[in-house]
Formats: sequence, structure tokens, C-alpha cells
Amino acid sequence: MNKQELLLAQKEFLFPAVFHYFKEPLVVSHAKDQYVWDVDGNQYLDFFGGIVTVSVGHCNDQVNKKVHAQIDKLEHVSTVFANEPQVALAQKLATLTPNGALRKSFFTNSGTEANETAILAARCYTGSTEIIALRHSYHGRSSGTMALTGQASWKLGPPQAGVVHAVNAYCYRCPFGLEYPSCEVKCAQDMEQVIRTSTSGRIAGLIAEPIQGVGGFITPPKEYFKIVTDIVRNYGGIFIADEVQTAWGRTGGKWFGIEHWGVQPDIITSAKGLGNGLPIGLTIARPEVADAMKGVTISTFGGNPVVTTAAKAVLDYIEEQNLLKNTEEVGGYLKNRLLEMKDKHRLIGDVRGMGLLLAMELVEDRVTKVPAAAATAQMLEAARENRIMIGKGGLYGNCIRLSPPMNISRADVDEFITRLDASFTTVEAAR
Repeated sequence: MNKQELLLAQKEFLFPAVFHYFKEPLVVSHAKDQYVWDVDGNQYLDFFGGIVTVSVGHCNDQVNKKVHAQIDKLEHVSTVFANEPQVALAQKLATLTPNGALRKSFFTNSGTEANETAILAARCYTGSTEIIALRHSYHGRSSGTMALTGQASWKLGPPQAGVVHAVNAYCYRCPFGLEYPSCEVKCAQDMEQVIRTSTSGRIAGLIAEPIQGVGGFITPPKEYFKIVTDIVRNYGGIFIADEVQTAWGRTGGKWFGIEHWGVQPDIITSAKGLGNGLPIGLTIARPEVADAMKGVTISTFGGNPVVTTAAKAVLDYIEEQNLLKNTEEVGGYLKNRLLEMKDKHRLIGDVRGMGLLLAMELVEDRVTKVPAAAATAQMLEAARENRIMIGKGGLYGNCIRLSPPMNISRADVDEFITRLDASFTTVEAAR
């Protein structure tokens, strides 16, 4: 099919809820390392990585070599049979979790399924049913995880009982109108009032992203998670760290985002960058939490030998190439370049994030902080014209999200900044 035939077929045969960033959908042809090409032959510098999924570069040679070998050996058996790639990955993961405390894995196909599994495990372990989630969060596209999600635009269908939402640590738009650190992290202290007034007081747990992804890479103060997890545990709950976007070195220097906050989770969920594009979901828990799921369950495609081979290869590559350090250093360099751009372009109200998980929040005015949603949409179009791929997010649709492969270089950053600056100039000139 040519491009127009493809777009017409998509419109006819796919659910219309499948949305695209651009006025005219971008039709992708192929990709390699940090670059993507469309069907018209245009090359793009990819600084979004398939929504925080391409962790070690598109079509990574080392990873794909192992995938190709596994496809020719064993492609599928389901979880009712043991296989070496699944066990090898589980063993590897147990060595990487904070303090080695989370040791038992359940594999699925996506972050949504990983979070569903975590909620089930928390309810089985505690004997309670109520879950605390955070405003501005995103936890998946199933009915259950939409209930956890704290953004109306990502909820389809009726709400579900058993979930309440606490305020998040959104310092740029503090829900209490305060400023950090004089606020004494009131957003975290409020967790106890939420439990005492909006639940039965007997909770199964808290699920939260160490840095809120779809929310616009909202990054909390360092004290936030220590305060809220202590409160949650005082009321019988456990802590689920949703690391679908923040794990595998993405935040720089550490394997998991939650490690930056000095908190020990009871369960970690992840997906995305673990497979570098192949579908995998992970729920890894403390042994006693995993053991509380009595009875039997399966995942037909979870733990697939091809996908677990890819995931193990991704982790090995990250270690061999020291990408935790590269992400920290190149991410710091990119953040500084973005802060320089903030001085130049008044549309940029805030720059935040860690490692190679960075965001810019665009506003009409820095004093009133009115969200510049229209300008953000224009930025995506301008970025496309300047041959860079960026993402969008935030409750108000006014955040630019950046999550390039973790093996990019400073030269890639410099090229990206040149093109991003040109995109801002175009949008501002048209206003």
C-alpha cells in the first residue's frame, strides 16, 4: 500500500479511538539506532523512543541477534511449561531490584497487565481491597487500570469502586498553592487525611509512578515517597512502584526510579524499555507478597521465550555499555540545554525530570501559568517539520516529553537542541 491507501485502510479498519499526534498521521517505514524514517524517506532524530520504550536504540544489533537465534530455537510454549529464557530473566531481575528484596516475577505483555497483577497481589496479601492512586497518574488502558489513572481524558466507561486518588507532588502547580520547601511537603502529609476520610481505613496499598509519565514527567520532592509510604504502611497497605516508564536506568545512575527517593517498594511493575520494543510486562514482588496469590493462574504469552530473551539481552547491553552512567551524564547535559532554552523562549514555564526522562511545560504566561495547549500541539507539528520526534503529555496537554534511547551522545543532544530551538522560533513567530 502507498501512504494514502494505508491511511484510508487504517481509518476503515481500526478503532477510531486509536489517535495520532499530528493533523496528518506520520507513517513510519523503518528505524535504526536513534533515527526513524517515514514512507516518504524523511529521516527523524527520535527523542521520544516509541513512548519511552526504545531504551537501547531501534533494532539494536546485539539484542536482535539473540532474538533471531531464539526464534529459530523455541518461539512459544506459554507459562504452563518451564523454559530457560524466562527463568534466566527472572534470575537476572532478582539481582537488580532495590536491596535484592523483590525476587519473584510474573511476566505478562504490557504495563497495563503488570499493574492489574500487582493490584491483585496487593489485595491477596493484605486481605483489603481499597487502593490509593495519585492525581495526574496513568496506569494503563484496561477497565481496572483506567480506574487507577488520575486523568479524565484517559478514562473510558464508568468509574469503579475501591480506588481513591490522593494529591500528587506537582510542585509547579501545587494543589495547596504553596512553595517547596516551606510547604513542608503538605501534599504527602495529606495522604493520612485521604485514607481516614475517603476509605474504610483498611487499605490494600498505594500505586504510584516515581516520576509521573503521561502526567508530564512530574517529579516529586525527595521527601515525598518516604512520607506517603510510611503513612500507607501504618494503615496496613503496601507500596507498588509503577516503573513502566522509569525503570532500567531511564532516570540515570540507578536501575529503578524509586531508588532515587530512598524507598523500598513491595512490588515493582514495569514494561516498555525492558523489551526495547517487544511486548513484555513485569510484576516483581517480595516473596511473601507473591506467595499470597493462592490458587492457579497463567499468562498465555507472558514469559514468551523470544521476548524474555530480548529483555535479558537489553539488560546485558545496558550493563556492558554502562548506560546508567551515560543516561545520567547525557541526561544532565540535555537538561542544562533545555534550561538554557527556557531563558530564550518564554513559552517554557518549567523544565523537569531526571536522566533521559525530561519534560518542558509550556504556558501562555509564566506568572499565571495558563497552559499553552494549542502552542504545544503546534510544537509537535513544527518539530515534525524540523525532523525530530517528541512526545506530548500532561493533564492540560501542554507538556513536551523527551525520552530518547539511553545510548545517545552529546552530539545527538546538540543536533536535537538546534532543531528544537528552530521549532520554538517557528511557533512563537506565528503567535
